[in-house]
Amino acid sequence: MDSFPLRPREVFEELSKTVVGQDEAIRELSVAVVKHLVGHPAPNMLLVGNSGSGKTTLMRAVEQFLAGHADLIESANVIRINANVLAEEHQGYGRAVLGRLLANARRILGAAASMSDLLRCVEHGIVFIDEVDKIRAQVSGQPNVRGIVAQEALLTLMENENVEFDVDGMRFAVNSSNILFIVGGAFEELYEAVFRRATIGQDVAPMKPVVVVSASGEVREELPFHLRDYLKYDDLFRYGMTPQFVSRFESIVVLNDLAESDLARIFVEPEASIFRTSRAYFQRFGVDLQITRGALIAIAWDAAQQKRLGARALRETFRRVIGNLEFDPADAGTRVLTIDEKMVKQSIASREQGTARRQ
Repeated sequence: MDSFPLRPREVFEELSKTVVGQDEAIRELSVAVVKHLVGHPAPNMLLVGNSGSGKTTLMRAVEQFLAGHADLIESANVIRINANVLAEEHQGYGRAVLGRLLANARRILGAAASMSDLLRCVEHGIVFIDEVDKIRAQVSGQPNVRGIVAQEALLTLMENENVEFDVDGMRFAVNSSNILFIVGGAFEELYEAVFRRATIGQDVAPMKPVVVVSASGEVREELPFHLRDYLKYDDLFRYGMTPQFVSRFESIVVLNDLAESDLARIFVEPEASIFRTSRAYFQRFGVDLQITRGALIAIAWDAAQQKRLGARALRETFRRVIGNLEFDPADAGTRVLTIDEKMVKQSIASREQGTARRQ
């Protein structure tokens, strides 16, 4: 038997170049993807993480990684879809997912591919579903019909060996139980509910504040809350995810909250990072954009204060620093433009003063 050309560690190392601070999630996803590609039963995964923690970036990175392996092209039928699309189904449960998988299979295999080959490609697809927390079965204690429909649509796909759908006026059936589903959501109210339970000490030992010294030297007290340490299945049920739905995910992974060091790396290291993208923009005008370590630490520190935004907070902070300079790059007056700590702190102070005036 020929050895499979891809190992989970190779996937992990490649994804880690794009996704920072989420090693546990990357490891589990790498194993699941390789298991699926070799035809071994792979666990459906539910990713729970704050906005900006890297869920969508991770899904996109897997898609791009597999698309770059020509030897896996027929095994890598990958699509990404927003959960809200499932809530708008008008063709019957799961047809939107199967339709997209079929269209992608045609793109991968070409116009000359037979329908049997196309359907086989559909049956071994990988489906990434984002914002799954938006299809909760109840909102504020009231039934949410759109969420119920979407959860049932996914359940139909994840456990059904004979899902029928129409293609060009003909009806076909596929075994969708072999499709790998990776879904993710921010579950904002879930964080708040579990945090309240943890802080009042219900069912668990109450949290105690700890003293933290940031990279910028600031000393503050924080409650060391990590959702993975406190999350229970009952929390997901109360949020509005049905027991039948949750039970279809053998792996529930809670992504890490990004620390200052993670945010600093995210800002400069990935190929499509905020700083690299901005630097490429200035290079088009003959300006070499640089940043000091102090400025980098200050940007990461400020973003870390906005915990519910994750890496997205980096963009907001940097926009205030770089906005005027981007408007007229040639006016920088130099071939080298350096962002220093003073510039960053002035921008942060200006924002805080504006907030104070509005209050």
